[in-house]
Amino acid sequence: MKSLLPFIAYVCLLSSIISCSNQKEKNSLDIAQESSKKPNIIYILADDLGYGDLSVYGQEKLSTPNIDALASEGLLFTQHYAGNTVCAPSRSALLTGMHTGHTPVRGNKEIQPEGQYPIPDDTYTMAEALKKGGYVTGAFGKWGLGYPGSEGDPVYQGFDTFYGYNCQRLGHNYYPFHLWSNRDSIVLSGNSGLKKEQYAPNLIQDQALAFLEKNKDTTFFMYVPTIIPHAELVAPDSIMNKYKGKYLPEKKYEGVDGGPEYRLGFYESQDEPHAAFAAMIEIMDTQVGEIMKKVKELGIEDNTILVFASDNGPHSEGGADPEYFKSSGPFKGTKRDLYEGGIRVPMIIKWPGKIKEGTKTDLVSAFWDVFPTFSEIAEIPVPENLDGISFLPTLLNKPELQKQHEYLYWEFHERGGRQAVRKGDWKAVKYNVLKEPNAPIELYDLSKDEGETTNVASQYPEIVKEMELILKEARTPSDVFTFSQSTFVAD
Repeated sequence: MKSLLPFIAYVCLLSSIISCSNQKEKNSLDIAQESSKKPNIIYILADDLGYGDLSVYGQEKLSTPNIDALASEGLLFTQHYAGNTVCAPSRSALLTGMHTGHTPVRGNKEIQPEGQYPIPDDTYTMAEALKKGGYVTGAFGKWGLGYPGSEGDPVYQGFDTFYGYNCQRLGHNYYPFHLWSNRDSIVLSGNSGLKKEQYAPNLIQDQALAFLEKNKDTTFFMYVPTIIPHAELVAPDSIMNKYKGKYLPEKKYEGVDGGPEYRLGFYESQDEPHAAFAAMIEIMDTQVGEIMKKVKELGIEDNTILVFASDNGPHSEGGADPEYFKSSGPFKGTKRDLYEGGIRVPMIIKWPGKIKEGTKTDLVSAFWDVFPTFSEIAEIPVPENLDGISFLPTLLNKPELQKQHEYLYWEFHERGGRQAVRKGDWKAVKYNVLKEPNAPIELYDLSKDEGETTNVASQYPEIVKEMELILKEARTPSDVFTFSQSTFVAD
């Protein structure tokens, strides 16, 4: 028996080493699931909200207390990028995990009388993946990725429930004649003719809160692509009256207030656009707070991930004035630009017990990273064709395990065609691609010049050459979005 003691000691030591090794591996990436129940996921997406439109990101003329509270309880990203500089391709990048050189919807392409070019049926979306992984899925807000009944309809792209605007053009109007509930068109009689009795964001919010109530005992993914604060600029009088006369000087916007084109995408007139914008920001912030409160009341806060982001930079339509509010923050450009102001957006994530409260990260990330991140959190397979990289290690405060992008790429099919790429701190921008394919690129060093004020292309010819190659190789051909003069229409 005595002779067996060294062997037994060796076995015990080996077992301990293996156990420690397994625990280390678990702690590295798999610690997301310490409970038996997968976390619920809520992703709120603002529409045309600039990097500088939130007080937690530096806004001084407006206050967003609920979103600020979310940041104080979670992680704030300072270098997060939208999928594109306009709505449809940005959302396509988000839901497919692919940048606009690969994602199927690469521009705003209208389908009449209602809707946009659809995501193809064979596209595997984030919602489909989560649904396959046992999640109940719901979307509440603006879709823009497939006209009603098409293969791109949200109910055919992984969502069990949809309520809101199918068409982003009709989503310009806040008192619409109808909304969609799954496959049913819901006529809003309170908005018939010139009436304004049913404010769509409130109707959509009611459905989102009801979804939370209904699914509190399940595992769910709730996608909330609100239309706020996209033009037109309008809010109910109960909110609007609080801001009138407080944001002078105002410049009246003359829009479409009747006739056959009324509420079919054209913006209504607004006497005080600044005040209306402020009122809409309050509504958006209040609704974020209502979702946070509901999650807490239902007793599911500790097992719910809540994300807030924006789909692109700030707009200047319908009387909107991003310069007045400094909506782009310290950055150059707005919506439809591929400068930082058009594509760098706020993102805040709260995950109780996993994310350290009140923290920030300068991780360079983009919309196409969300799909692989949620997949890893939900413990479901990550498709191999994604451009995204999971930022779960960053959420779990394990930066040593965080993989980095080789580069980020964007293309924009309007206004002569535009491309951009970021690699490390280098940012290359190329405009008028359709008219001048061989036009020189602009090059910026974001580590020294985040406002993109000084083009240093002439000083770094080797970097320029490298960026030119990426711009050519980053995209695959598309029969629909050919990167040629076409009929892409505003969102």
